[in-house]
Amino acid sequence: MLLTVKNLKTWLSTGTESGTEVVRAVDGISFEIKKGETLCLVGESGSGKSITALSIIQLIPKDICQHPEGQIWFDYRHNDGTQEQVNMLDLAEHPQRDIRGARIAMIFQEPMTSLNPVYTIGDQIIEALQLHWPELDYDSAKQRAIDALTQVQIPDPEQRVDEYPHRLSGGQRQRVMIAMAIACEPDLLIADEPTTALDVTVQAEILRLMKDLQERTGMGILFITHDFGVVAKMAHKVAVMRNGLIVEAGSLQQVLKQPRHDYTKELLAALPENMIRVRAEAGEGGKYTPAIVESKPILVASGLKVYFPVKKGLWARTASYVKAVDDIGLTINEGEIVALVGESGCGKTTLGRALLRLIEPTDGEICFAGTNIVPLKRREMKPFRTKMQMIFQDPMSSLNPRLNIATTLTEPMAVHGIGANHEERLDLARQMLIRVQLPDSYLWRYPHEFSGGQRQRIGIARALVLDPEFIVCDEVTSALDVSVQSEILQMLLGLRAERQLSLLFITHDIGVVEYVSDRMVVMNEGKIVEQGLTDDICHSPQEAYTQKLLAAVPRLYG
Repeated sequence: MLLTVKNLKTWLSTGTESGTEVVRAVDGISFEIKKGETLCLVGESGSGKSITALSIIQLIPKDICQHPEGQIWFDYRHNDGTQEQVNMLDLAEHPQRDIRGARIAMIFQEPMTSLNPVYTIGDQIIEALQLHWPELDYDSAKQRAIDALTQVQIPDPEQRVDEYPHRLSGGQRQRVMIAMAIACEPDLLIADEPTTALDVTVQAEILRLMKDLQERTGMGILFITHDFGVVAKMAHKVAVMRNGLIVEAGSLQQVLKQPRHDYTKELLAALPENMIRVRAEAGEGGKYTPAIVESKPILVASGLKVYFPVKKGLWARTASYVKAVDDIGLTINEGEIVALVGESGCGKTTLGRALLRLIEPTDGEICFAGTNIVPLKRREMKPFRTKMQMIFQDPMSSLNPRLNIATTLTEPMAVHGIGANHEERLDLARQMLIRVQLPDSYLWRYPHEFSGGQRQRIGIARALVLDPEFIVCDEVTSALDVSVQSEILQMLLGLRAERQLSLLFITHDIGVVEYVSDRMVVMNEGKIVEQGLTDDICHSPQEAYTQKLLAAVPRLYG
């Protein structure tokens, strides 16, 4: 057996107002992983999945962590080929370092905080290679780093090996982390949400790469994810965690097709494709299609272009342009939800921001409620700011950490003259928090005191306090658990019906697209390649790019 975890308990010490509190993050779990086997660990945020992974690889600081019980037995393959069963909890630091990275590698969920910003990505991969294989010279290590980047489909790996992390997109940084993990060909790969930030086509390639590597080397994989489509694609066995315990475990078919525990059933029922099935029961012929609102357009973009100059040379002359948005025409009706899909770098977010004049268009028109807003000056745009809002992908980076939620919600109202006084604005903020299903007592908390799903609700509340007519939602559910995602989507649908809101929903999750949107727009390399009714495109895509995009989506069923 490659890895055997027996009754593992990981308790963490955390500071509180009254002193130190012990959190039982992992409270007695057991599982096994054989060579060449993948165990998918699923569950909501805070269930203990990542702490389990960090316990195995022994990366939790000793001063805040204790293991009152448990064993983690690993089949340690030494450099000379000999095998030894070792308990990771009893090993000294030096042999643990020999195992980490070489025999057990980990792909972390947030690549930007895992990569060193002052070193090139090549130097970081080379450092790991030379640490575990000291006989490798620099040139050989660099070539192996380039090969690893090629494996994970980083474009132009010979050039990108010398790039710094901040010059890569989120998906590319995640691929760098995967390249770094697989470069030493470990016996056990721990992957903590490795495909969350990736496009479906890149995700499909990464999953295929991991499976090919597993078949070639016999590598075991502990795969942590909240995407059941990925589970269906990767897993041999599945374990479901909740509150530090494994509540259900079994084969892939047993857990997905015949779940026994109520919590597992709730997780599966919250998936967009299962929510579609529930909604379809009320539709005619077992098919549900969201109703298109017969109304006038609220936003019309025509000939819209956003070009970014590429400057070169001593005098920084403009040598060329990056055509992020290239001659786009788009219409969104009142009360309509339009999904915008495409791979990273295709221009989705740039288009969304350009429509709100958060990025200045290079050319074209944007008519909102009959007014072309492109030539308007800053003061002239101010009345439109209340009507056009954006919900950002990462609420933690878009919320000011120094402002409590009361200030976060009342400040925009004060700027735009909403509410007669501060007390009235506070009352509106309380009502809005309740509307997004949060207690009004949260007004006096700060962003770091909330979970990801709660912060996303606060981001939605901040957009809604100005009573907008049009909202751009940029990947608002990409990092959320399936149950939280389900609540957010249902809330947005309810707000659309209640307020006749129009939404541009930017996402790479096709299941979410099918559930929430009326129309679908597909972008590639700055251009719209296909658009139409969501149901028509999802079931009968006409363009080759759309077909490739939809074929790459991991499905729970079929």
